[in-house]
Amino acid sequence: MASSHSSSPVPQSNSSDAFFKKEMDATKRFRPVQSLPDVCPKEPTGNPNNLHDSPSLVVDQQRWTIYHSKVNLPAALNDPRLAKRESDFFTKTWGVDFVDTEVTPSFYLPQITKEHFASYQQEITPREKVHERCKNICTPKDSFDRTLLHTHDKSRTDLEQVPKIFMKPDFALEDSLTFNAVLPWSHFSTAGGKGNRDAASSKLLQEKLSHYLDIVEVNIAHQISLRSEAFFHAMTSQHELQDYLRKTSQAVKLLREKISKIDKVMCEGSLRVLRLSLTRNNCIKAYNKLKLMATVHQTQPTVQLLLSTSEFVGALDLIATTQEVLQQELQGIHSFRHLGSQLCELEKLIDKMMIAEFSTYARNDLNRPLEDDCQILEEERLVSLVFGLLKQRKLNFYEIYGDEMINTAKNIIKQCVVNTVSQIEEIDTEVVVKLADQMRMMNFPQWFDLLKNIFSKFTIFLKRIKATLNTIRSVVFLVLDKNQKNRDLEDTLQKNSAKESTVDPEVAYLTHEGMFISDAFGDSELQAGAGDTASQRNGSPNSEPCSSDSVSEPECTTDSSSSKEHTSSSVTPGGVEMMISDDMKLTDLELIRLANNIQELLYNASDICHDRSVKFLMARAKDGFLEKLNSNEFVTLSRLMEGFILDTEQICGRKSMSLRGALQSQANRFVNRFHEERKTKLSLLLDNERWKQAEVPAEFQDLVDSVSDGRISLPEKKPTATEERKPAEFLIVEGQKYATVGTVLLLIRIILEYCQCVDNIPSITTDLLTRLSDLLKYFNSRSCQLVLGAGALQVVGLKTITTKNLALSSRCLQLIVHYIPIIRAHFEARLQPKQYSMLRHFDHITKDYHDHIAEISAKLVAIMDSLFDKLLSKYEVKAPVPSACFRNICKQMAKMHEAIYELLPEEQTQMLFLRINASYKLHLKRQLAHLNVVNDGGPLNGLVTSDVAFYTGNLQALKGLNNLDLNMAEIWEQKR
Repeated sequence: MASSHSSSPVPQSNSSDAFFKKEMDATKRFRPVQSLPDVCPKEPTGNPNNLHDSPSLVVDQQRWTIYHSKVNLPAALNDPRLAKRESDFFTKTWGVDFVDTEVTPSFYLPQITKEHFASYQQEITPREKVHERCKNICTPKDSFDRTLLHTHDKSRTDLEQVPKIFMKPDFALEDSLTFNAVLPWSHFSTAGGKGNRDAASSKLLQEKLSHYLDIVEVNIAHQISLRSEAFFHAMTSQHELQDYLRKTSQAVKLLREKISKIDKVMCEGSLRVLRLSLTRNNCIKAYNKLKLMATVHQTQPTVQLLLSTSEFVGALDLIATTQEVLQQELQGIHSFRHLGSQLCELEKLIDKMMIAEFSTYARNDLNRPLEDDCQILEEERLVSLVFGLLKQRKLNFYEIYGDEMINTAKNIIKQCVVNTVSQIEEIDTEVVVKLADQMRMMNFPQWFDLLKNIFSKFTIFLKRIKATLNTIRSVVFLVLDKNQKNRDLEDTLQKNSAKESTVDPEVAYLTHEGMFISDAFGDSELQAGAGDTASQRNGSPNSEPCSSDSVSEPECTTDSSSSKEHTSSSVTPGGVEMMISDDMKLTDLELIRLANNIQELLYNASDICHDRSVKFLMARAKDGFLEKLNSNEFVTLSRLMEGFILDTEQICGRKSMSLRGALQSQANRFVNRFHEERKTKLSLLLDNERWKQAEVPAEFQDLVDSVSDGRISLPEKKPTATEERKPAEFLIVEGQKYATVGTVLLLIRIILEYCQCVDNIPSITTDLLTRLSDLLKYFNSRSCQLVLGAGALQVVGLKTITTKNLALSSRCLQLIVHYIPIIRAHFEARLQPKQYSMLRHFDHITKDYHDHIAEISAKLVAIMDSLFDKLLSKYEVKAPVPSACFRNICKQMAKMHEAIYELLPEEQTQMLFLRINASYKLHLKRQLAHLNVVNDGGPLNGLVTSDVAFYTGNLQALKGLNNLDLNMAEIWEQKR
């Protein structure tokens, strides 16, 4: 075989170049090995084109092919009888019978000599020199590596001919699938007439397997030849390695004998001590565990005892601690497998009990008699309930209190109505069954007392609710404050633990060397600490276990749970000391939201009281009862409601708009009725006014005097003093006399009633301002229509509108104008800054009144102007002097002065007569120009001067006009 041959199949040479050239010649001379045909050809189908390229054993069995060759090439190549098979290449390849013979030259090929290559050599010689220089500069790659690479590729190509199934690491002919794949016996059936073909197929299979074997042997021999030197070196090193292993085995045996002796002499005793120490610690742990189990066993009786005294927080803390102990220290105890679920059911029962207890507390707290005391009902019980509910995260418990508030508010009104109706004899409760109908039968004083009673009850009710809700909020804030302190403490502990996180190197080494030793040392070192913990539970490590009959062990369970729970005592605002545990897993956001909801509940309580009061008012207002109230009654009702609204705002800290809105609605109706009554009254007074000066009763003078002092209010009536005082002719206002008519006196009183109503009911200020401005406008327009428009001739039946009527009307308007700034200031002080724009109504009214006064003055001047036009148009300059025309003018001027002097102030009289005099001069100048009378000192001029002097003397002789500058020189035309 090739594997046993000592020589390498690769030809050897003294130089790498010779080796390279020989290999190149071999590759040129021989073709690569081709794979053999398939040993199992396809069955013939009659179509020779569909058959395999290899000869068929059935069709070509009589024809000679290369497969009939008798020479076994691998055997011939590996024949040991040949002595020089390495050097004789042709004999090695083709066998001993190969003989070199001379090849006869071809007649068709020319004889090639060296001269044919002379030109080529001349051309290639310079290039060869350049190539040699380049080889010296750049070292060529190792030709031997290339040869190896080529050889490796060739052997790799040969190996690829071998099927992959032979290369699998799990190749085993015992496997039926593998065996059938290698030897397809289905083709070797002897049945029928196919015996010859099956024999040929088996021969082909044998040949192909032999071919695979040769390829593998050749590659193995090649690999061994390449690594022969390393192989023999490995064989030599194997003996040395065996010697080293034998010495090492002897040293290990000796070392084990020494370690065994050391173990017996030095370690067994110490380890026995450590083992006994661990056993003792385990016994202590088992003893403490049994004590803990005995304590946990008493949890349910202790919880029931706490629930009997309504100690919900203590019961929940005990259940939570026991649950933690069961999950941590007593996990897996078979006897307690049902205790956890039982405690969960007990905790759910406690939740229901706390909700029911809180509902009962809320009902008892809100439905107790409404007395003046606002003390909290059983504050300790309330605080305990709230802590328990917070611990169980029942954060909607305040809704129960809200529902009870609504029911209690309804009952308060109902009870007040029943108590009041039962005391009124006029109401027969047997005939009138409904409470609403019974209430409507009350008169205003009875109903007002009932409303006052309801408001007082509601005030006490809200104060009581505020005290209770403040206590609840204080508990929530205590828990919130505790959460903040716990976070601060945890931050501090984390910082300290970061600083003290260094580990003793010796302890770390022991822990690394062996868990058993480290446990022993750790337990022995921490034994004192464990003893201290046990002493906290039991008094001493050797103390007796807790008695199983004891029910006062919750504190033992808490301390032994090692659950990192801490409690801190806090004092509630009521002086109740509570223990706040750290297991209230409530976030700050939840607690703040709960506190806001509780505060919102107080606001809702105010809204509930206001809503129930509104329904009570609406039930009484259905028959128009509130609209029929007079001013005093409505003011009294308004003050009562405003007082209740302010009280609720002070108690609850927020405005409720329902009752204020109802009051505003009723106030608007009252304002409408109030205004319509007074406007109707003013209209009737104006329709019956004859525009004559009226006497001023003393009460009106007192009313004006009170306004002069800066107070706009109706003074109280004093019958005895009023009877002794007589009416005055004029109304004295700040030292000035005002002649008025009776309508204006009553109008002033009406205006003051509006102002006083604003003081009594501030919420209707804007409405009353609008109504008052409407009233003043109505008086102005109506008086103008009656006097200037002469409407009084038809309405009252006056014969004519005299100058006295006009002057009196002007003076009345001046009196109203005098009070408009005072009224404006009164309303401005009671308006919001954003409502100041409404004050422009008074500016418009003042302008309208001044325009009206100016129109009256113009009317008076127009009357005299028409008179001057009538008289002076007939004036003739002739004797006697004074003329009749000037006598009539002076007479009419005296009548005008007599009519207005007592009515208008002196300044206004002078201004009026100055305007009348200007009209007189204008007409006289026009007439003189018509008569061609000039200021030339002639007779006509003298007559006119005498008449004018008569006019001037008479006019200046009137009261208050003596210093009047008439300037009569203007009647003459100026000379150009």
